[in-house]
This record gives sequence, C-alpha cells and structure tokens, in this order.
Amino acid sequence: MQVGAEAKPRISIVLVEDHAILREGLKALIEIESDFQVVGEFCSVEASLDGIRELQPDIVITDISLPGRSGIELLGEIRRLSPRTRKMVLTAHDNEECIRAAMSADADGYVLKSANSDELIRAIRSVSVGQRFLCEAVASKVLVGYLSGDQRAAPGVAESITDREREVLTRIALGNSNKLIARDLGVSPKTVEKHRSNLMRKLQLHNAAAITLFAIRNGLTGTEPFGDRGAARQPIATA
Repeated sequence: MQVGAEAKPRISIVLVEDHAILREGLKALIEIESDFQVVGEFCSVEASLDGIRELQPDIVITDISLPGRSGIELLGEIRRLSPRTRKMVLTAHDNEECIRAAMSADADGYVLKSANSDELIRAIRSVSVGQRFLCEAVASKVLVGYLSGDQRAAPGVAESITDREREVLTRIALGNSNKLIARDLGVSPKTVEKHRSNLMRKLQLHNAAAITLFAIRNGLTGTEPFGDRGAARQPIATA
C-alpha cells in the first residue's frame, strides 16, 4: 500500500443462522471478497439484538427459520435498532407467503440457499449499494403470483395519481434509484422523494418493494412514455 493511501472501508456484515457449519461456511465464502467483513455471527433473533444495536452493520443476512422468533420478526427489529442497516434473507423457503412476508417487512434482498456463490455475492453487492435483489427463482414466483391475482388498486385510487407521480412510480418499479429518477426527469432528488412519499400515502404502501408489486399488478411497468417497451427490463434486480 502506498504511504498516505486510505484503505476503503469494508462492508460490515452480520450473519444470523442457527446451523453452525452453514454459518461458518457462509462467513468463509463472504470473506473471500476483500471488501467484505463478517463482524458478528448469531444463532437466533434474541442472541443477535444487542450485537446489531452495538455493531450497526451495513448488512444483516438472516434465515427465516430460527429458534424462537423468526427472521421475519428480526427484519422489523433491525429497522428499530439500526435504521441504516440493509436487510437480506438467505433461506430455503421459496413459498410465496414467506417471500411476501419478508418484502412486507422491508427486506432488501431475498436469496435461496440453493443459489450458487456468484449469485450470493451479487446479491450482497446489490443490497450494499441500496438496490433490491431477488434471486431469479423468487422474482419469477413473485411476478407469477401477482400477475395471476385479482387484487388491484381500489376504484378512484389510481386516478388520484398525477402524471408525474405515475412516471416516478414506474421508474421505482423498474428498480431506478431516486438519483437516477431525478436525473431522467430533470428534477431534484428531494422532489422525487416527495413524489415517492405521496405515492406511499395515496396507495397505502410502505416500502419500495410494495410499490414495485403494486405497479406490476396494475400494469404500470411497461407503459409507452417510459422508453422502448421492447427492451428487456426487470422490475427488481435478479441474478
């Protein structure tokens, strides 16, 4: 290292997994990446709470099935204990109920334990920079479930959305950040955040994942004003 050069801070990660061998293997795999550091390992929700509060990690990776309280409950606790921490689920559960529960609890990523190492590392990197990540199998299940369902916007609610809010809604569903949306629309990020807040209030949605699913269900992810409809675009980052 050159004299005076500043080392780039490593991404701090906490693991919550009750199987010790899997937890140790996961740590070894993650720390192959020079900019990743596992700073805490816990076997249950209760055991992890004080550590998360103290460590304030960049990311918590948790299973859903844990002794005592579930990983879904932990997602809500993290929001309270360490608001800036990103939350990622790594689990064997691929049923739609678990996926929806995790997204409703504001999970930033959902990866199955059947994923390969490259997919896991991509997921961690995506989540670390503020993107949402669903592995391909999970994303497909979410899309199928919502496109085949019959829950849509209540009468009059969709009509209350302004043209600009619709533009913002569509871009959120396509996975764009506030900064990118602001650049594309020629407005400030603060203005985009205001539109996002208005959308959440009008539609009674509570996070970006819920906005994405609303847009999918109501056909707002491929309308003409927002670019070439023939282009292959994913509403959520996938493997």
